[in-house]
Amino acid sequence: MKKTLLTSVFFFMTFLSCWAQYVVRNESELLKLKELPQEKAFVDHTGPMVFSGEYLYYAFSCFNTQNNKLSTISKIGYVALVNESKDYIFEQKIKLEKGTASGDFFVHTGIPSGIYKLLGYTQWMKNSGVTQVYKDDIIILNPYQTDQSTLRKGSETSTSFRTQKDIGKTEIDSSFLSITTTKTVYGPREKVNLSIKNYKNRLGFGIYSLKVIKKEEIPVRPSMSAIEYATEYLTADKEIPQGIGDSLFLPEQRGELFFGNISDELTGESVADVDVVISVPGEEFLLKFSLTDLYGNFYSYLRKDYSSLEAILQAYDPVKSYNIDIGKPLNFDISGVTFPDFQLSKTDAEYIIKRSVRNQIENHFYNAKPDSILQGDPIDPFDGGIPEVVLLDEYTRFPTFEETLLEIVENAGYRKRGTNNQYIKVAQDFETFDEEFNNFPAIVLFDGVYIPNHESIKSFDARKIEKISLIRDRFRMGGTDYQGLLSVETFDGDFHEGYTGKNALTVKLDRPLQKKNYFKQKYSPVDTRFSRIPDYRSLLLWEPKIIIDGSSHDLEFYSSDIEGEYEIILNGFTTYGKPISITKTIEVSSEASKM
Repeated sequence: MKKTLLTSVFFFMTFLSCWAQYVVRNESELLKLKELPQEKAFVDHTGPMVFSGEYLYYAFSCFNTQNNKLSTISKIGYVALVNESKDYIFEQKIKLEKGTASGDFFVHTGIPSGIYKLLGYTQWMKNSGVTQVYKDDIIILNPYQTDQSTLRKGSETSTSFRTQKDIGKTEIDSSFLSITTTKTVYGPREKVNLSIKNYKNRLGFGIYSLKVIKKEEIPVRPSMSAIEYATEYLTADKEIPQGIGDSLFLPEQRGELFFGNISDELTGESVADVDVVISVPGEEFLLKFSLTDLYGNFYSYLRKDYSSLEAILQAYDPVKSYNIDIGKPLNFDISGVTFPDFQLSKTDAEYIIKRSVRNQIENHFYNAKPDSILQGDPIDPFDGGIPEVVLLDEYTRFPTFEETLLEIVENAGYRKRGTNNQYIKVAQDFETFDEEFNNFPAIVLFDGVYIPNHESIKSFDARKIEKISLIRDRFRMGGTDYQGLLSVETFDGDFHEGYTGKNALTVKLDRPLQKKNYFKQKYSPVDTRFSRIPDYRSLLLWEPKIIIDGSSHDLEFYSSDIEGEYEIILNGFTTYGKPISITKTIEVSSEASKM
C-alpha cells in the first residue's frame, strides 16, 4: 500500500517564490493574485482602558471584503499592540478557525502608562497597508510608575479622546437581536440570567462576542463597535493593490507559513531542487517536506497543533554543504497611525488607587480561580496507520541501536545496497497488501527528528530507548519513495537537543497562542470554597464566541463584590454580514440583597 503521508507541501498558485516578500513578475501572475479576495478584520476587546495587573481579552474576526462574510483564505491572524513611538509591545499569532479566534494579553508592570493602538490583521491584509488593518485606541494606566506625563500631556482643552459626544456613546440594533435579564439591579455575588433573543430567524443567525464589564469611571470613548467598524471599513480594498514589479506578503492559506532559502556554503549562490525536511520533534511529532525553487527558496505550512518550540531543518545532500536561512515576514509600515490626546484629572486619583488595590488582591488569589490551557487537536504522527510497537524493557537489552534491530526488532534492520552506505529497511507486509518488492530505505525518526544518514545512529546507546514503532507501508515524501517508517522514542525525549546532522539547523518556533478555558466564577450554598475569598472582578463575563443559530441563547454569570453600573455589550455579525451592536446596563448594589 502506497501512502502519501509527508507529501510535498501545497504551493500557493505554484508560481510564487517564498522569500520574505514576493515580487510580481508579469501580467499573468498579477491577474491570478487579484483573483484572491482581500481581507479585513474586526477585533472586539475588553478595553479601551486597561490597568497594570489586568488582562486585555479579544475576539478576532476575519472577513472576505468582497462578500463581507467570514474569510476562508487565511488560517493565521495577528493581534499587536504598538505605542506612540510605533514600537511593538506584543504581536500575538492566533490560529483562525473559519475566520475567528480569540486570545488575551496580561498587562504587566513593565509596560508604561500611555496611549496605544491595538492592531488586527493577516499577512495577506498587509498588502493594502495600514488603512486595511483594524485599529483601535487602548489606554494603559500603570499606577506603579511615578512618571505619568504621557497621560497628562497637551493643553487643558485638548480632549480629542474624551470628546463628550463620544463618551458613553451606544449603538443599538435591537430589530434583529435583544438582550434581556430577569431584573436590572442585583446584589453582590448574585446569579444573573441573561438571554439573547433573535427576532429575525435565519437573518439573525451569526457569530457574536459578549462582555459584561463595569462602566468606566474615567471618561473615555468606548471601544469600536461592530457598527462603527462596518462604517469605517466600508471602502476597504476588495483586492490587493499591487502591480507588476511590486512586492507583496504571502497569504497563510494552509496554516503557519514557514519559509527560507538554501545556498551553497562555498559560493553563496542559491541552489534549486534541494530536498528540505522540517522536523518538529516530540511524541506527537510533525514532519514536513519541501523542495527549493529556482531561487533556492523553500516553504511549507504547519497546519497541525504542536507543542515544541523548536524545529530542525535539514537540507539533505550526502556530499554538498549548504547554508540555511530562515525567512521572517516583514513588518508593514505603520508610520501613518495616529494617536489621540488623553489627560488624567486629579479627580481620577482616588479611583485609580482603589482599582489598583482591587487588582492586586484579585491577582493574589489567582491560584484559586485559574484559567486553563485547552488541549489542541491530537496529532496522529502516523497519519492513521497502526504501528507495530516494540517496548525494549520487555526484552534483553543490547548496547547499541544496530544490535537492537538485529536481535529484537523482527521487521526492520540494516541493509547494504551496492557500494553505498548501509540504510535501514522496514520489511513489506505482503500478507496484507499486494505490492512489488522494493529496496527503498525507511523513514527513520528519533524523537520526531528525521535521520537522513542511517549509519550515524548505528552505535546510539540503546539503553536510552524506550520503544520502537514501525509502519510497514510504502510512503512517498516529495519525489522520493520510502519503504516503511521507523520511529524511535527515548525515555527523555531529548534527542533533538544538541543534534548536529549534516546541513542541519535548529530554529525557534513562534507558535500560535494556545486556546484557553477561562475561569468562570460561580457561587453555591453547597460549595463554600469562595466564601472567604474577595471577589473584585470588574469583568463579570467574557464570551469571545457565541453562535446564534436559534430563537434565543441563554447565559448565566455571577456579580462580584464591586458595586456600581455594569454594561452588557454584544458585538458581532450575522451570517449575511450585517453588523450588530447592543448595549444594556445593569446595576450591582448591596441594597438589592436586602430586598
